[in-house]
Amino acid sequence: MERDELTAWLRLILTPGVGNATARRLLAAFGLPQHIFTQPRAALENCASAAQCKALHSIPPTLQEQLDTTWHWLHGTSPGGPVRAIAPLGHPLYPSALLDTADPPLLLYLLGPERFLNPNAPALSAAHCIAIVGSRNPTAQGQTNAKAFAQALRASGLTIVSGLALGVDAAAHEGALADATGNSATPATIAVVGTGLDRVYPSRHRELAHRIAAHGLLMSEYPLGTPPLAANFPKRNRIISGLSQGTLVVEAAPASGSLITARMAAEQGREVFAIPGSIHAPQSRGCHALIRQGAKLVESAQDVLEELHLPAAPGSRTDAKPGTDVGTDNSVTIESTAACESPLLTALGFDPVGLDTLVARTGLDTATLLVQLLELELDGVVARLPGGLFQRTAQA
Repeated sequence: MERDELTAWLRLILTPGVGNATARRLLAAFGLPQHIFTQPRAALENCASAAQCKALHSIPPTLQEQLDTTWHWLHGTSPGGPVRAIAPLGHPLYPSALLDTADPPLLLYLLGPERFLNPNAPALSAAHCIAIVGSRNPTAQGQTNAKAFAQALRASGLTIVSGLALGVDAAAHEGALADATGNSATPATIAVVGTGLDRVYPSRHRELAHRIAAHGLLMSEYPLGTPPLAANFPKRNRIISGLSQGTLVVEAAPASGSLITARMAAEQGREVFAIPGSIHAPQSRGCHALIRQGAKLVESAQDVLEELHLPAAPGSRTDAKPGTDVGTDNSVTIESTAACESPLLTALGFDPVGLDTLVARTGLDTATLLVQLLELELDGVVARLPGGLFQRTAQA
């Protein structure tokens, strides 16, 4: 992108009071953003309000600083490192799937391997994407399910889209990256973030973001330097769902932001999938509400692939149920280990359980029970949850 073109796009985006809808009307009427700023006020008034027209004839005070920052970022790629790119509407790198949505972003900042950011062969045009979203505070089982589904769906060729948030988002990215190689034709995973791409939020995901940039894509519509503002995260969810053929919700409380993504997916004509959970777990209530509203109940990655009319990869374990160690042919299921599990695991069942309930079920005294629970916890087959609850994990 030439500097003059970048200047015009940034000026349009930074003009106060001019949102995406008005900007798209202006672009439809006058073509490139450079042409908008040469129009007389009378012509602009056909597409914008009087206040917006006045703003369009003024230079945004932050334009020069933002231009210098963006130009330096765009050309600051290290040899052998991730490539930086900017894709405005109409650019070859702009994902065509977003053009079918009601509010496509005007411009996208992209960071990833050069093979995915080649304008002559845009990888996103060939990618089949599935969004995986959910609670920032998932149960141990929910976190395992997110990673397992992502790994299985990626093995079948899908690109996993999520938001780099804590909990389910991070687990989905991790699952997608589990078998990533340097020669894939499509991104393993795409992280759509709510900040500028020169920031990583949350900061603990800095190493994860580096791995995504090596094997997938980081994407944002927000100018460089944009901090983690609360309003930006629900807004970016329309990009997560818009990129994807469907959205899979792993765990979600009734007021979860993941339900916003699911609603946007439905409004965009995409599929919505939900994994059911325990009726006692608050993190499952959002998924159960989605299922009541018509979301597809899924128990395995194969359920998702069938609904999207996509084939499974040869030898992949897309039939694996939540709680299964998803991998290749020799995965171990819960059912196969049930015969030799401990009596305490049997008493635990698969729902979160309190200590008093376990005492009643097992007849053990509290001290003995706590010792056995600690042993199972150290073995990784039981997780301790907030509120004094215990739950068996996928390894159990």
